[in-house]
Formats: sequence, C-alpha cells, structure tokens
Amino acid sequence: MTDSDGSTGRWYEGLTRYQWFVLSIACLGWIFDVFEGQIFVASMNEAMPSLVPPDAGAGDVKLYNDIAFAGFLVGGAVGGIFFGVVSDRIGRSKTLILTILVYSFFTGLSALSQTWWQMVVLRFLVALGTGGEWAVAAALVAEVVPARARSNSLAIFHGSSIFGVLLAILAGKFIVGNEALGWRWGFAVGVVPALLTVWIRWRLREPDRWLQARAAASEGTREIVSGRFAELFSSLWRRRALLGMALAAVGLATYWGVSIYGKDVMRAAVERHELATLGDSATGVQRDALLDTLYEELKGAEMLGMFLVMLGSGVGLFSFGAVSDRLGRRGAFLLFLLGGFISSLLLFRIDAPSVGTLYVLLPIFGCFTVGGHAGYAVYFPELFPTRLRSTGSGFCFNGGRLAAASILLVRGWLQSDLGMSLEDTASLLSVLFLVGAAILYFLPETKGMELPE
Repeated sequence: MTDSDGSTGRWYEGLTRYQWFVLSIACLGWIFDVFEGQIFVASMNEAMPSLVPPDAGAGDVKLYNDIAFAGFLVGGAVGGIFFGVVSDRIGRSKTLILTILVYSFFTGLSALSQTWWQMVVLRFLVALGTGGEWAVAAALVAEVVPARARSNSLAIFHGSSIFGVLLAILAGKFIVGNEALGWRWGFAVGVVPALLTVWIRWRLREPDRWLQARAAASEGTREIVSGRFAELFSSLWRRRALLGMALAAVGLATYWGVSIYGKDVMRAAVERHELATLGDSATGVQRDALLDTLYEELKGAEMLGMFLVMLGSGVGLFSFGAVSDRLGRRGAFLLFLLGGFISSLLLFRIDAPSVGTLYVLLPIFGCFTVGGHAGYAVYFPELFPTRLRSTGSGFCFNGGRLAAASILLVRGWLQSDLGMSLEDTASLLSVLFLVGAAILYFLPETKGMELPE
C-alpha cells in the first residue's frame, strides 16, 4: 500500500508508541461510552417495568422504553455538537476528560431512579457525554495517525464498541440477570470509566494539527476561528454536513429500531421451544407459571442473542477500514447498507425461526446492520478541515441521533397504537437502509485524499 507521501508497507508499520497509545485511549473511551448506552438495552426489560405505575400495561412499558431511547439519542445529539465545538476550541484531551466524567457520573446516578421519567432524564444526561466522546476521539485519532493508517485505525476505534456491548452483555447476564443483585447494580458499575481520565490527563497531549490550526487562528492567518459552529452551514461545508447527518441518521435509526431486537428474536425462539413442551392443551395459567420459573434461562437466551449480533457486528466493524480502502468509502457503505436490508428481512420475515437457525443468521444480521457504523469514524473526519473536524464529525454523527429519535417515536406508535408486532415494525423500518444507499449518491468520495486543512 502506498501513502500520499510515497511511503509503502502495511498500514500499521511505522506507527509510534504514542500513536498506539492515542488509539488505545480513544478505544477505551468509546468502549465505556458504548457500555453506558448498552447497559440500558441489557436491562430495559427489568428496569422500566419496576419504574412505571402499577397499572401500566406491556404497551406502556414499551412506549416508555422508546421515550428513554429517544431521550438518549437527543442527548447524544446535543452533547456531540456541543462538545465537538468545545473540542475544536479548547483541545481534544481536555474535552475527552469532560465527556467521560459526564457519562460515568450520570450512568451511576441512574441506579437511583425511582420513576420512568427520572430514567429518561438521566439517559439524556448520560448521552451528553457519550455523544461528545465519539466526536472528540474520532478527530483525535484522525489527526494523530499517518494517512496510510487512518482508515484502519478509525475502523478499529469504532469497532472497539463491541467490547462495550460485551461488557453490557456480561453485566446483563451476571448482574441484571442475578435476582440477588438486579438492574440497579448494572448501572452502578458505570462510574468505573471515570478512572480512565487520570491516565488521559497524565499522558495525552494535543495533536500537532490542532495546535497549528489554533496558532494560525490566533495569529490572524486564518479568517475563521476553530470550532465556529455557524461555519458548518457556509456554502463550502453545508452540503457535506447535512448529508453526513442524514447518512448517520439512517444508521442510528436502524440500529435502535431494527438491530437491537435481534436479541429478542432469540429469546422468543427459546420461549417457544420451552412452551412447546407443555403441549397444545396447556392453559394460559400453566404457560405463565412455566415462564416464571424460566426467568434466568430466558434472560440468558436474550443475552446470547445480543452476543451473536455483537459477534457479527465486530466482524463488520473491524473490516470496514480494509473494505473501504478497496471499494472506496461510498462503495463500502453501499455494501453494508444493502446487506443490512436483506439480512433484516431474512431475520424478521422467517416464521418462528429455530434456535439453530439464529446461531447462523444473527451474526450475519449484526455484521451488515452494524458494521457500516465504523464508516462514520473513517469518513466524517475526512469531510472537514482541522478547525471544524470535531465540530463537523460531531454534528454528522450526533445530529443523526436527533433525526433518529423521531423514528423511535414512530416505532413506539406503530407498536403501542397500531398494534404492529416487533417483527413487522422492524421489517418496515429496515427500508431505511435503502434510503441510506440513495444518500450516498450525493456525497463525495474521500479515499486516498489528505485531510482538508
């Protein structure tokens, strides 16, 4: 592989110890970031029923969960845009510390929630930090590693999210699923990532690109200062910002509206298998009694489904950098979007899939529905100059969260008001993958190009 400066070799050859350190810090911050989001996914079937009024029905619980998801997406949008601007102005390392402290503190505080609306408010506050952390870390890695290593490094950065999901799965299995502990302890462990900030404060320094951009602005050699949000909507950058946000909105809406329900398909398959042992003549009371005795087994099946989706997601996420170097950024996105649409229809339109079938189908589903998300970390920093890199990346990725929040409210309406099944709702929302494929036509290809200054 040949870099723009004429150097050759594998992408990781020549990376310095400090560049590996920066990538490690970015990955750890993102791992814990994702854990803080996924711990709610792993515990929502336990947490929300305990927080709603006693007379609330199953449809109400689903609606409140959707409101919590929407609050998380809105908070991520606000935090991503706000901390993106802050990062371009005061620096990557300082802002990274702030975002980690925010999401750690409010996740721990979520363990004390007493009502559904308190959980919703705290999910919003957690997301302020999680949304900001991604934008800062993506810009940091893009500016520190050499051009030859950029796509693979950023794919690894975003792909490290699977370990955050794995932590949430383990917490769901051994903490949330343990009746002696429960869902509150799952949130309580969310304060641990705050310890990471000590290491960041000690070792991390600002990228040379950012220091040079700040110096140029302070000396008057640049007309526009770093982190000026309004510049995103100038004629030069507006098209990229809005289309990038739309592309992220598709990925995030399909994640929260389609991908996260892979785990529920596995749980439903195990539940069907167990109920079948009672025979067709079993009464509703007998079925309910059996399910009550299978709580831990069904929770384990749900976490197994989440794990299988995560396994496939990891393959997709970590491979995006190599795929995008071969097919281009737009070509890689197109592959994953079309694959996401097809695999979603396969999963949700198969009538009563068996557990054995899901062992094969869920990883494929995870690979294509989630794998393309690594492209946001690869692509968005390449769309904007240094003075706007974190601001622009944060706006695209987290502005997409804001747009995706409306899809979640639609999903809740489809299920609670229209009575659509989970499978029908997810199938309908999977059409958004095709919308994402259409958006790609209007975006530029950045493969092989230097970062704009």
